[in-house]
Amino acid sequence: MASKTPGQKRFRPATELIHGGSARSHFGETSEALFLTQGFVYADAEAAEARFKGDDPGFVYSRYANPTVAMFEERMCRLEGAEAGQAVASGMAAVSAALLSDLKAGDHVVSSRALFGSCDYVVTQILPRFGIASTLVDGRDLDQWRAAMRPETRALFLESPSNPTLELIDIAAVAEMARANDARLIVDNVFSTPIFQKPLALGAHSVVYSATKHIDGQGRCLGGIVLSSEEWIEKKLFPYLKHTGPSLSPFNAWVLLKALETLELRVTRQTQSAAKLAEMLAAHPAVTRIYYPGHDSHPQHALAKRQMTGGGNIISFDLAGGKSGAFDMLRALQVVKISNNLGDSKSLITHPATTTHQRLTDEERAVLGIGDGLVRLSVGLEDPDDIKEDFEQALARARAPNVTAVSA
Repeated sequence: MASKTPGQKRFRPATELIHGGSARSHFGETSEALFLTQGFVYADAEAAEARFKGDDPGFVYSRYANPTVAMFEERMCRLEGAEAGQAVASGMAAVSAALLSDLKAGDHVVSSRALFGSCDYVVTQILPRFGIASTLVDGRDLDQWRAAMRPETRALFLESPSNPTLELIDIAAVAEMARANDARLIVDNVFSTPIFQKPLALGAHSVVYSATKHIDGQGRCLGGIVLSSEEWIEKKLFPYLKHTGPSLSPFNAWVLLKALETLELRVTRQTQSAAKLAEMLAAHPAVTRIYYPGHDSHPQHALAKRQMTGGGNIISFDLAGGKSGAFDMLRALQVVKISNNLGDSKSLITHPATTTHQRLTDEERAVLGIGDGLVRLSVGLEDPDDIKEDFEQALARARAPNVTAVSA
């Protein structure tokens, strides 16, 4: 577990992304050191006893903490403005741990309905197995949050923007409800990234990330992190992770550390390209609707401007031709690749109804706005004109009812 060092100077995000949390060994290496070790040795038995008792703050076992992992945790704390952070093996390990580490049988969770498929499974299928009830609400409707609250509600969970329709939730307003009910608000901030949105500053108790996405950003490794108050992580989250073991590999932590150095550069460039592409898609006759917080057609564009500093690199859009039109377009793409991942340097696209949200029933997908013609695009670092031209030629091949081929 890493926590902010008291009294240490804080720099602007771009500087922290390069230097934050660095802890050099006696060799004075420039790049962060990679400690591929399971355990640690002690000078004598007394030293081992002191380490295990907590009198000596050194490392004990890499399942608990590791020097390379600790550097990643500290850098993320500085970027997020968090007191403490705990890295884990994946984004879903972060979501599960943030919920299960502090809930018990008889507790109740309120969650937004618009969730990534695995998050939905944890909330609606896994938590009830342990006697933890859950209620799903339309996260955009603050009255539904209020109506769902119970005396036993102990956690609220949301994604904003959501996967895949990019719904936004007023984080500050929901955080106020959580505090009034002595509950925790956990925010999955993956789509916005810590560059464009700060849930803790908006009142959230905890924020979770799949570091697999934008933080790595180059399709190499899995990782996740939970960021919150030092007291909660030390007393609730750390014991849970220590004994259940979803630890982050030191090698993956090292990869993520190096990736953080370019995070701001990457997502800023990707977002600039996404904004341009959103304009083109919004005007294209084969596209019936786009979902992008940075575009003024988004129904919550005002909220996006209030709690986000950028629209992000994810765009979803509906095709007039339904599933056949979507598959035609996907088949014709040359630059953009089909993949269920996102946040990569490569532009990636997926069809949620048959991939990330295929487990849901037709009725459940309809409630979430996930139609057969919906696709989710993660804009990469390619030349924006090449991405635009790739969609123009692919959309010309997308079949639509009563519509002949649309010229590029």
